[in-house]
Amino acid sequence: MDEFYPGYAATMTKVGKERGWPPMTRSRFEAQLGPEGALLVGSVEDVADKILHHSEALGGISRITFQMDSAELPHEKLMLAIEVIGKRLKPLLP
Repeated sequence: MDEFYPGYAATMTKVGKERGWPPMTRSRFEAQLGPEGALLVGSVEDVADKILHHSEALGGISRITFQMDSAELPHEKLMLAIEVIGKRLKPLLP
């Protein structure tokens, strides 16, 4: 989370300025990490649990879209995240 937050905050603050939203704060970011929040950031198990929770709350979902570049992470980190999604996260989901 500590690695993800700075770039995410910068991106969301920039987008927010264009759209009239307040700047991203650490507390707003952390709220989105919680069980009801929109961000899928954390361990493979935590992300899988959150996807399953949202799916149940929404009556079943058939796909997830990941916005991978919102945290301004280096290319190598994005490639690793894609690999983890395919090899470790997908097997935990129906």
